[in-house]
Amino acid sequence: MPSKRPYASPLREQAAARTRELILRRATELFAERGYGRVTVADIASAAGVAAKTVFASVGSKGDILDHIVDQGVVSSGYEQAMTGLLALQTSESVLQALAHGTRVGNEGQFTVHEAIHKALPVHENGEVLWERATAAYRDALYAAARHLHSLDPPPSFPVDETADLLWFWFGPTGWRTLVVENGWSWDRAEDVLYRTAIAALR
Repeated sequence: MPSKRPYASPLREQAAARTRELILRRATELFAERGYGRVTVADIASAAGVAAKTVFASVGSKGDILDHIVDQGVVSSGYEQAMTGLLALQTSESVLQALAHGTRVGNEGQFTVHEAIHKALPVHENGEVLWERATAAYRDALYAAARHLHSLDPPPSFPVDETADLLWFWFGPTGWRTLVVENGWSWDRAEDVLYRTAIAALR
């Protein structure tokens, strides 16, 4: 006789997905607030209102949770859609304005995720690898923007690689964090100044 397949309840699967999402959200908030090294699985379980064994069963260890947070941050950034519109622009000013606004929206919207990752780097056993994985798509998008700027007339006076490095310096997560978190700038002010700085330097 054929073996019976286990019945998968859609309601049970939906409840499990909601629990997993809640655990990840609470973990992100705790990592961003306290720092990765100061948060335990028990802390995450308490914040999510579940047992510690539920955290392990649903998401895994604390390291697994951080990996999920990084992956979610990349997926939720919306960079692909933003880049499609940016690469259709035909002036340097409009490209840089789109970069300033798009990266501002991404960094502001993903602020808690970025803080969770940033505070994990000093204590994570593979912090450098984690940072590279979290920012690889971001860097690729800015490199594509640099190539596009060099296809316009007049192109920047720097080589493409250096233009990409400057875009990362201005519009990467560290630049936004330096102005907004460490120096207390508003997001509006940071966006305006970064845009005008890029325009002045690349002309």
